[in-house]
Amino acid sequence: MKTIGIDIGTTTISAVVLETEEERVLEARTIQNGSFIKTEHEWEKIQDASMIISKSSAVLDDLLNRYPDTVSIGLTGQMHGIVYVDGEGSCISPLYTWQDQRGNLPVFDGASLTARMKDECGAVVSTGYGLVTHIYQCRRGGVPEGAVRLCTIPDYLGMVLTGRKKPLLHISMAASLGFFDGRSGSFRVDQLEQLGIDSSILPEVTDDFSVLGFYKGRPVTVALGDNQASFLGSVGLKENTVLLNVGTGSQISVLSDQYFETAGIEARPLTKGKFILVGASLCGGRAYAIMEKFFRSYASAAGAGECSQYEVMANLAARDLEDDPMKVRTTFNGTRMDSGLRGSITNLSEDNFTPEGMVRGVLTGIAEELYGMFESIRTGTGIEAHSLVASGNGVRKNEVLQHIFEEMFGAGLVLARYEEEAACGAAISSLQGSRTSSAF
Repeated sequence: MKTIGIDIGTTTISAVVLETEEERVLEARTIQNGSFIKTEHEWEKIQDASMIISKSSAVLDDLLNRYPDTVSIGLTGQMHGIVYVDGEGSCISPLYTWQDQRGNLPVFDGASLTARMKDECGAVVSTGYGLVTHIYQCRRGGVPEGAVRLCTIPDYLGMVLTGRKKPLLHISMAASLGFFDGRSGSFRVDQLEQLGIDSSILPEVTDDFSVLGFYKGRPVTVALGDNQASFLGSVGLKENTVLLNVGTGSQISVLSDQYFETAGIEARPLTKGKFILVGASLCGGRAYAIMEKFFRSYASAAGAGECSQYEVMANLAARDLEDDPMKVRTTFNGTRMDSGLRGSITNLSEDNFTPEGMVRGVLTGIAEELYGMFESIRTGTGIEAHSLVASGNGVRKNEVLQHIFEEMFGAGLVLARYEEEAACGAAISSLQGSRTSSAF
């Protein structure tokens, strides 16, 4: 069976045609988003919603023409940001993206909105979250006239495709707007009302892969948050399977039927009774890049010229090490709980203070930070790591790091079957949703 998934990212828009029975991507497309709107304010990060919809629709139409036996359409994309829609379901605003900084502006008697919200109702929500943007717009008179509901940009694409007048948000997207109780699956209306917000602006929420309607005869399902879609595209709904993603930062994710949160671990809703427990590091592949910059700088100073050192580092990493290796903590940019924390190198000796020791130490440090997060999850839930799935170029292209993960977790590792994880996850969700929906 063929199904299409569309992923509306901040910089690119991707789409895949997935053959689910063969578990094979038949075609993948990526185009530039290119919709940022220049404004006089550096803190304002907005995009042209109409341009995004037009580009996404054009890619979808072309793929449907090429693969007319496609049976369903799934959506995902950037989380947190919002657009406003009127009573007819038409967008009447730009997309206020997750990068928008208006919530941090000191314009409320010298205080920011994020600080004011904490004082007024105890809410700790970051700027860029959709409801923070909305509260700011309410207090500064910026809500467009005629706005009836708000939603994310992938949700609005779903409305356009199916002709819906009211948005329906998957629980993963709703949670990304802030002021959301992941345990109960509903918005924190009491806090919003304390802040003077009319809750009628909030969209309807579903915890299923619900069908929104049809586009050219194919069911279109609710948009998933890109993080949840990536997990679904990499792991599916397998239990005791740990997803390790190493890009610029790094993440560890595991499926759970328990709502569990602790320091450094958050529970992100996936579907009814299922959560993804996530720990995120600020320095995953970035730590490796920092080390490459160090070696490149030395090579240049030694007269070897300014050239990439990644191949040299890969060769160094493969060498045998001393039994008592150096220890590297790769928190070069701090952590989400402590931005002031810094990295360190310890256990140095005359024998292990070598280039290969440093390379292996950094790779081990990247793995150890994620393993420490998994230990918190295992202690709190009893979840085990029976298998590992790895995604992101930071681990896909580094066999030594893959081996380090296997040894540390005591489990076998496979690479995620699809490189377009989010778009594939959206495609998979659409097929599940169209099979289970009884609404149409």
